[in-house]
Amino acid sequence: MAQASVFVDFDGTLTVYDTGVHLLERLATGDWRRIDELYASGAIGSRECLVQEWDLLPRDERVLRQVAREVALDPDAERLVDELRRRGAEVLVVSDGFGFYAEEVCARLGVTLLTNTVEWTRGALEFPNLDRCCPCSSCGTCKQAPIKDARRRGRTTVFVGDGTSDRKAALLADVVFAKGRLAEWCELSGVECIEFDTLADVYTTLCR
Repeated sequence: MAQASVFVDFDGTLTVYDTGVHLLERLATGDWRRIDELYASGAIGSRECLVQEWDLLPRDERVLRQVAREVALDPDAERLVDELRRRGAEVLVVSDGFGFYAEEVCARLGVTLLTNTVEWTRGALEFPNLDRCCPCSSCGTCKQAPIKDARRRGRTTVFVGDGTSDRKAALLADVVFAKGRLAEWCELSGVECIEFDTLADVYTTLCR
């Protein structure tokens, strides 16, 4: 593991449920599922999807943070991160969600995070980690860019994810752990992956 760079998705991977979906289910004022379906089908990119969905949420930071905190971490999230780092692996959380709740959790875990951000005074969703050099250039946070950087440094890249925003990263990583929509997509697309249910499975494989 000392030569590995491990990239972990946040929503539905580090957490037991997608926090962005939870916010939309609880607080959205319009049909966010239609937007999500357009994204899942490839009709729009994640950045456009996020902007449209963000527009359906209230601009009340206190309420948004309170509802986001209702989503629990995977019980083995902290154990996995700590043990990987103890063994010398680089660990980076990569999230293409609304960002603010991932920032809060990752600060508590002491783990580096790439995600989108909210400028609360304007209530604006911002994208400091998009990659305009990427051929698709449609993601909010480019998950391929840090994997490319790690590979250029000679690192073995491991990706752990569960959703639509993880597809491009799965195409590039040396080892892919997948569940949910990502596992289904990997099977249909012929992308080799190790299926998992919880992070305990990932811990058993990487840290045994």
